[in-house]
Amino acid sequence: MSKQLLSVLLFCAIASPSFSQSFMHGAGIGLFVGTTSAAGGQVAVAEGFIYSPRFNFFETENLSVSVGIPLSLGLSASTSYNSGNYYAEELKINLLVNAPLIFNLNMGRGSTKQNRTKFGYFVGAGYGFYHGDFYGIFTDELDPTYEYLGSRSLSIHGPAANAGMRFGVGKKHKNIELRFSYMKGINETKPNIFGIAGLFNF
Repeated sequence: MSKQLLSVLLFCAIASPSFSQSFMHGAGIGLFVGTTSAAGGQVAVAEGFIYSPRFNFFETENLSVSVGIPLSLGLSASTSYNSGNYYAEELKINLLVNAPLIFNLNMGRGSTKQNRTKFGYFVGAGYGFYHGDFYGIFTDELDPTYEYLGSRSLSIHGPAANAGMRFGVGKKHKNIELRFSYMKGINETKPNIFGIAGLFNF
């Protein structure tokens, strides 16, 4: 019995570092570009502030696996509008919300609070929600038989992915992060949403 207990304790001692957990977060700014196949080459641009919390649920000395929601809030802009049977040119400013749930594999700097290497990187995937302006072919609300190319504020969801690099600054685990992201909407105009962001993780 004592040998079995000793074996269990030894296993826990070995396994515990692998399953250590921690909370990390950062903040910054991001730029998003939304395109659709029916947009006639027009793109909708949005920018906003980002708060990016993540929870490392698996950690080793050199890497971690995390789950997080890099939340972006800001403004989405488009420059054309069509309503009814007439066309008008104007600038529209609407709310931007980007909230993907992302699982990341983190390596090197920024992967854990203990990692002090100069450079790190990450890659991950998940599912996202995005609210902003998009161009596409829409049906007029007053005349359902009339379709037009214009812009509209829409809520989109679909699979998402991101990847990026982290560069160490100062002491401890602080770092500057450069992130690239992509999301494929599966509803409404089925847009492609590309993003680039810069964050300071603390």
